[in-house]
Amino acid sequence: MPTQSLCKPPFSFSTTLIVTGLVVGLGIGMVGTASAEEPMPVAHSDGLGAAVSDTVITAKVKAKLMAEKSLKRSKIKVVTTNGAVTLTGSASSSDAKSLAETATKSVEGVKSVDNVLKTPGSSRTVAKTERVVSDSWITTKVKSELLADSVSKGFDVSVTTLHGVVVLKGALASQDAVDHVKAVAARVKGVKSVDTSALTVTGN
Repeated sequence: MPTQSLCKPPFSFSTTLIVTGLVVGLGIGMVGTASAEEPMPVAHSDGLGAAVSDTVITAKVKAKLMAEKSLKRSKIKVVTTNGAVTLTGSASSSDAKSLAETATKSVEGVKSVDNVLKTPGSSRTVAKTERVVSDSWITTKVKSELLADSVSKGFDVSVTTLHGVVVLKGALASQDAVDHVKAVAARVKGVKSVDTSALTVTGN
């Protein structure tokens, strides 16, 4: 019996040490796990931040436009760069185009709006503008060619252009002079024909 009593304390002491060791070990393990689960800091640049912000703005603008019943028939694409929104595609009408711009400007974060939406009548307007610019260019070019030509530079000839047809007006000394200015004008790129019916021959 005494022998058994003497053996118990060491056993109890060892058990206590083992349990304590396990608790300490578990404690260390738990701390290590918690540290591993903490999110690591992520490096970011202003460019990345701007890109994320632009993506959010684009999403908000699209949602705003989709919520507008008047824009159901419009096909609008949205692109955002540093807070500047560009609207491309087509709008069902000029009113729809204006509404799309107004709705976009109301979205938080939008700094500016470049509205290049096309409307049913815009293509005809563009075509007309291009034609006018083209006719204007031809007129200027014909005038410069006549002034640069050694024969016709002293002639008093007015030039107008309509749909690529050049009309020459004025008074020249001979038919040869008329034929010459006609040939000069006809060489200009874009000229479809040259009308000299308004040129008069005064004689030698």
